[in-house]
Amino acid sequence: MRPVRIGCSGWNYDDWRGRLYPEGVGKGRWLSRYSEVFDTVEVNSTFYRLASPKAVARWVEQTPPGFLFALKASRYLTHIRRLRDLGQGIERYYRSIQPVVDSDKFGPIVWQLPANFRRDDEVLARALAALPAGRHCFEFRHESWFKPQIYELLSRHGAALVIADHPKWPFQARKLTTDWTLLRLHHGHRGRRGNYSERELEEWARRIAQWRRRAEVLVYFNNDWEGFAVDNARSLGRRLAR
Repeated sequence: MRPVRIGCSGWNYDDWRGRLYPEGVGKGRWLSRYSEVFDTVEVNSTFYRLASPKAVARWVEQTPPGFLFALKASRYLTHIRRLRDLGQGIERYYRSIQPVVDSDKFGPIVWQLPANFRRDDEVLARALAALPAGRHCFEFRHESWFKPQIYELLSRHGAALVIADHPKWPFQARKLTTDWTLLRLHHGHRGRRGNYSERELEEWARRIAQWRRRAEVLVYFNNDWEGFAVDNARSLGRRLAR
């Protein structure tokens, strides 16, 4: 069996106070508290703006050995450059996250593409060839990308297809393209207001149990409102522990 890590997409949410963060614990200690419960996190803030290397160094310091950061690629690279001419932009992005890159806590870079970005094999192939060493995964949100040729292209470069779950994009495939995979669970289908129901979590636990026979699995819950992500991640973890 390959490893499974379960966490959330981010940690800095006010409505987690009282759920994950005890009253009176300042925001500067939230990541440390988060890392007592989960062994990985997906960093969303790096999608919206370049990180401060000093802040990134604090992330590394505040988390225990064995903790893992998955970081979203900059939207400048995915939504504005749209994977084209990435060289200078990638250099700036990596300089901003250098403290975690240099640590043993550096996980995959998550490339989330816009929903109006249609399949372009040449653009993807050039982007994959230009990426720095390390793990990279791609979340496609246009139906045209979900084809065997794209899975083969990702596989050839050791990149993972993000297995994503959201009612807006029901066509997103559940394919393993390398010896690891990343799940982004955005929004439950049958629970209240985006919460994952007990039945849905049981179904995901069964899928993950099958996938981990062939691949390491990283799971991130993105339904952060009302503390759903925290509750769902804990519940899924208990199921897989059984």
